[in-house]
Amino acid sequence: MKPVMKIGIFDSGLGGLIITHSLTQALPEYDYLYLGDTARVPYGNRSAQTIYEFTRQSVEYLFAQDCGLIIIACNTASAEALRRIQRDYLPTHYPQRRVLGVLIPAAEAAVAASAGGHIGVIATTGTITSRAFDRELRKLRPTLKITRQAAPLLVPLIEDGGAQWAEQVLAQYLEPLRGVDTLILGCTHYPYLKTQFREQMGEHVTVISQDEFIPQKLTEYLGRHRELAHQLSRGGTHTFQVTDLTPQAHQLGKELYGEAIYLDLVTLPAADKP
Repeated sequence: MKPVMKIGIFDSGLGGLIITHSLTQALPEYDYLYLGDTARVPYGNRSAQTIYEFTRQSVEYLFAQDCGLIIIACNTASAEALRRIQRDYLPTHYPQRRVLGVLIPAAEAAVAASAGGHIGVIATTGTITSRAFDRELRKLRPTLKITRQAAPLLVPLIEDGGAQWAEQVLAQYLEPLRGVDTLILGCTHYPYLKTQFREQMGEHVTVISQDEFIPQKLTEYLGRHRELAHQLSRGGTHTFQVTDLTPQAHQLGKELYGEAIYLDLVTLPAADKP
């Protein structure tokens, strides 16, 4: 039977387009469906329960659109909802499908890069408060020194087209992170500013940007799970959907994705509670 399952990519807004572009460039043969929950962005300042409900609704929607594998590109959702989705939701509703996050691969890359054992994490308030990066980093190297910094203004600046004002804000957020040898950009939006991050942190700091290694991680995952890989369709189609469409959305989508794309407006039905 011909494979019909797509790869779904979910983010709270449009920042996940950066990772999506890295995937479509590295693995262009697959069919991709991107969903940005732009009506409710940002997730970073919301409660853990609300983040879980929003994430579950989006996962349910993507599965209903024939996605066999979903990548949660949102670090806040990965931190606050992924484990619960995997543990409680999938076994009951979609036991043959998979949902992956971006947080653990980022932790792995940071630990591999850190020579001095001092890792910084900059992310949304929700991701920092969850301490999810701390847990994953210390599983890999218990003796790490970890410095955290919440940066709640960066996502709204990027989503609302105000990235040109981010440099001064970024400088203030980065001040407590001076002294780290490795810095994790713990939000899917932040790679849009990775040049500024690297310039401000200096050459002696390794900046971990998820778009630079997620494609390789997905390739390795599909190599280990060939039964899933064989179910994924290879038509090379790329579909982009959002839950709210503002006048500047297409331009921002073009800037984040790196080329012009069409954003289709969709409505998420409320998912049944598990």
